[in-house]
Amino acid sequence: MCLILLAHDVHPRYRMIVAANRDEFYDRPTAAADWWQRPRGVLAGRDLRSGGTWMGVTRSGRFAAITNYREPGAARADAPSRGHLVVDALTSTGGPRAGLGQILEAGRAYNGFSLLAGNRDGLWVCSNRSAEPPSRVGKGVFGLSNHLFDTPWPKVVKGRDELTAALKFEGDELIDALLGLLGDREVPHDDELPDTGVGLEYERVLGSKFIMSRGYGTRASYAVLFDRSGEVTFVEQTFEQGEPADTPLRFAFQTQFTQ
Repeated sequence: MCLILLAHDVHPRYRMIVAANRDEFYDRPTAAADWWQRPRGVLAGRDLRSGGTWMGVTRSGRFAAITNYREPGAARADAPSRGHLVVDALTSTGGPRAGLGQILEAGRAYNGFSLLAGNRDGLWVCSNRSAEPPSRVGKGVFGLSNHLFDTPWPKVVKGRDELTAALKFEGDELIDALLGLLGDREVPHDDELPDTGVGLEYERVLGSKFIMSRGYGTRASYAVLFDRSGEVTFVEQTFEQGEPADTPLRFAFQTQFTQ
């Protein structure tokens, strides 16, 4: 993922609301969201090159998602795929916080990432580009892009504001609002853009919530609702070169709480 917006424990009906965009090279092979056979009970898209995923949920109500940490020139070509960390976070036996702790112990082998993981008992975040241990996410509206949690990049700040405004909705109206705000292609003013070392022209390309460029851009948008009753609604809208590829995929299921 390259943008994750979430409302945690602030909506009367939903304990968590997630709106997220996955940005990736257009030629990277990908499978649409579906229930996995191995490991069983995981609902996610799949990276067909390396086998991992960028965001997923489980039948037991667990959630995990990852963003890359932008550090041009520092990425190692021989590093393992960060997509496997999401699967590890979804399937760890000790719960999300313990799972993130184990992931961080091995995290220096990976290129930079920030990782969210949670269940009905709470949500935690960590990064292998921070010296901090996994931290619990409190109540509120937050954002994560290609830096540390809630770093106020323009797309994060604007996304948080728009997600806050969408909290007056529920059900299909909320899903429509989430997918709508994720489709925003407005580029911030140059003086608002971060300087991450990729140059101003590419900062502009990456500055909007929905990205389009030659060879790289937003491949999918997600709206995920965790009802306080235990029901999860997971919606995936895929794109090809900026245009909707198919009718959005929608999954709804009742969680079977374990961890």
